[in-house]
Amino acid sequence: MNLKLPLLLGCCLFAAITACAETSASLDENAAGKKKADVYITTADRQQSFNHTTQKLSKTPAFESVITLNSKVKFQEMDGFGAAVTGSTCYNLMQMTPADRAKFLTETFSDKDGLGFSYIRISIGCSDFSLSEYTCCDTKGIENFALQTEEKEYVIPILKDILAINPTIKILGSPWTCPKWMKVNNLEEKKPFDSWTSGQLNPDYYQDYATYFVKWIEAFRNEGIDIYSVTPQNEPLNRGNSASLFMGWKEELAFVRDALGPAFKAAGLDTKIYAFDHNYNYDNMADQQQYPVKMYDDEVAAAFLTGAAYHNYGRCEELNNIQQKRPDKELVFTETSIGMWNDGRNLEKRLMEDMREVALGTVNNWCKGVIVWNLMLDNERGPWREGGCKTCYGAVDISRDDYKTMTYNSHYYIIGHLSTVVKPGAVHIESKGVAEKGLMYSAFDNPDGTVAFVLLNEGTKEVRLTVTDGKNCVDCVVPAKSVASYRWKK
Repeated sequence: MNLKLPLLLGCCLFAAITACAETSASLDENAAGKKKADVYITTADRQQSFNHTTQKLSKTPAFESVITLNSKVKFQEMDGFGAAVTGSTCYNLMQMTPADRAKFLTETFSDKDGLGFSYIRISIGCSDFSLSEYTCCDTKGIENFALQTEEKEYVIPILKDILAINPTIKILGSPWTCPKWMKVNNLEEKKPFDSWTSGQLNPDYYQDYATYFVKWIEAFRNEGIDIYSVTPQNEPLNRGNSASLFMGWKEELAFVRDALGPAFKAAGLDTKIYAFDHNYNYDNMADQQQYPVKMYDDEVAAAFLTGAAYHNYGRCEELNNIQQKRPDKELVFTETSIGMWNDGRNLEKRLMEDMREVALGTVNNWCKGVIVWNLMLDNERGPWREGGCKTCYGAVDISRDDYKTMTYNSHYYIIGHLSTVVKPGAVHIESKGVAEKGLMYSAFDNPDGTVAFVLLNEGTKEVRLTVTDGKNCVDCVVPAKSVASYRWKK
């Protein structure tokens, strides 16, 4: 595919900057008594990309179809929305000119001058989108822990750039594998397992591996980067990733209860721990079903766990099932991919499906945060390495020819439509009244007193409806096959 699309680049990013700048102005007008809602629309045919307008508020609905928001019925508090800042993403960003990189990061992460992405995921050691396979302690002995080239030359500089733009960004860390010297072939034979792929964590090294997490968090803190949360293992049921480690629920429970949780407590770390970090369907393993709930059943382990993290292979209703069993525990959504297998650059298809299944589907099933996979890959789906995914696309794909020209894919739009209007600390509230096929929506009360409303219209016809918070009405005209986001002062 030819990614030399300067018109798309200009329209999308200019719209994002203009929208956010105009948001401040329109909210100021609200304060002065001129009631308006900020509206952002993206259509699947790319005719509109975060197009920003304002809509006057009224006291009575103009349309027969009415969606009523009810702030008295509250669901989860939101942590934020974002993407993974992988080694490959950071490599691509570092190939850009400093000015172009600053522009893109501002348009993506700034709450004032951009879309306000607010939650990112990084790997602890390598991921399958790192420039090489490594951990931060490849020489045996935990005393040999040290950050490696990928962190020092790519990840940390980019994180510092992002933090300069958005100092409140939340960062989640996940390991793809432990150091190879900690691996065994299985827990019965416990033979050394010298492979990046598969293997299991030797229980004899639980304490060392917990120390590894602590040292990693402290190393980033020494660079001025706070780690908000971690998961003990990315995709613990996937033995086949280029860097991977099998960790069934019994193993993860023992590791968290006996080593990781106590190590965090002893080090005085308030970093949250989320269990599982894998698919809704538990890779169809009968003995791994409802993995985090089984961990919660151990009271000691449960006390160290903030909640559970999920990816989206299977049905998102599993999120609701888990929440119903343990409403005291949080849920976050940490990874979803687009690629050649699901027509990942076809916005006509992906914008609709990803908004339904990932963005609104997770939020409407109790997730506090939503994070997609690679923020940026190049137009050859990389850089990738042998054994890694060669068919994945990024939320943004950048041309290798100039490291400037970009194509924006569905993941950038679905996160942007949430992050633009739904701010960290917002509370997901009840919204109901229109059950028309092809419509899906969520509403939120923001900490600053604004209301946010995000709507998907999968239908082939324009939809006209009114949204009311009980005081104000917003009359919405939503194009066919589009996403619309709204924000207004109560």
